[in-house]
Amino acid sequence: MSTPAAPARRDPPVDPRGVRFSAALTTLVLALVLVSGSGWLLGAQALVFALGSIAGLRFSPYAVLFRVLVAPRLRPPTEREEAAPVRFSQTVGLVFAVIGTVGYLAGLTGLGIVATAFALAAAFLNAAFGFCLGCELYAVIARFRKNNQQGATA
Repeated sequence: MSTPAAPARRDPPVDPRGVRFSAALTTLVLALVLVSGSGWLLGAQALVFALGSIAGLRFSPYAVLFRVLVAPRLRPPTEREEAAPVRFSQTVGLVFAVIGTVGYLAGLTGLGIVATAFALAAAFLNAAFGFCLGCELYAVIARFRKNNQQGATA
């Protein structure tokens, strides 16, 4: 006898201003990594990504800072966005940060620089323009899965 699968855990919708705030802090940290070449600082950023990706966005240190220090000074959000694409983007950032950290700490500085630069570009796009590259990738993957499922049932 099989048991039904547990429902997927869903994060509550997020304030897009908090997402951009987090992206701005990430941009700052990643720029400092490129200037300093510090694999340890990039490792710390990887932990920030890991908390948002694995534990949930509300547990990300940057989200906590936004919620405690910034959000109380703002009007309530007029819109919210789904958390899943943002969480996926944290996972993508985590992958690049881990690769970059390994590169820096293993003496493969070029790998560290390239991985950090890719993560920095994505964070900057979100912070400056509200364009979440990881969220867009999430949407492409979702469409691809949907099309594959429809094709399999036809």
